[in-house]
Amino acid sequence: MFYYVLKYVILGPLLRLLFRPGIEGLEHIPAEGAAIVAGNHLSFSDHFLMPAIIKRRITFLAKAEYFTGPGVKGRLTAAFFRSAGQIPVDRSGKEAGQAAIREGLGVLSKGELLGIYPEGTRSHDGRLYKGKVGVAVMALKAGVPVVPCAMVGTFEIQPPGQVVPKIKRVTVRFGEPLDFSRYAGMENEKAAIRAVTDEIMYAILELSGQEYVDRYAAEVKAELEPPKKFPRRRG
Repeated sequence: MFYYVLKYVILGPLLRLLFRPGIEGLEHIPAEGAAIVAGNHLSFSDHFLMPAIIKRRITFLAKAEYFTGPGVKGRLTAAFFRSAGQIPVDRSGKEAGQAAIREGLGVLSKGELLGIYPEGTRSHDGRLYKGKVGVAVMALKAGVPVVPCAMVGTFEIQPPGQVVPKIKRVTVRFGEPLDFSRYAGMENEKAAIRAVTDEIMYAILELSGQEYVDRYAAEVKAELEPPKKFPRRRG
């Protein structure tokens, strides 16, 4: 219930008023039935803008850190994401990917919309990075279409590190649903799920107009982080 109050009464109208989002291709979102909406991820604002625009309820797999933050801010953030129906996923460890896939398939099995960012993390520089294959595995196992989505302008209003977004107009574009029925039964074949993932990322790229980087965003981010300093041992 609170999800719809948040969407239609509180947050949705406010976001539309402030950012005046341009909406393109909304008719590509299926009116009913399970589907995956796969988008680029440029800003923390993406979590709010896309769900506010889509008429149906959409559930995202959110990183577990949003639910475990310390202090008042952490508790408020966790309460918001839970109220919005988002599912925490632990991205650390070997089982993280499988856990995310299980949660996503659970949403799709109910005939609902699942939102996912195939890059796995926010872009730190506004470019589009290589997609992780979980989106392909879920699409093939569930036998559902994938609707590509591009957020345009959200990096400029709230780049990484900026807490309060700038008030500027953004655009949200949805592409035609991608049908991968020709790959049915091939969700365990590496070549097939890589091909599906790359097709999804190319569709997002066409919608967003971003520069593409054929590397995982998390790897590039890790290389840019300063080396950790360890205290010297005494004695």
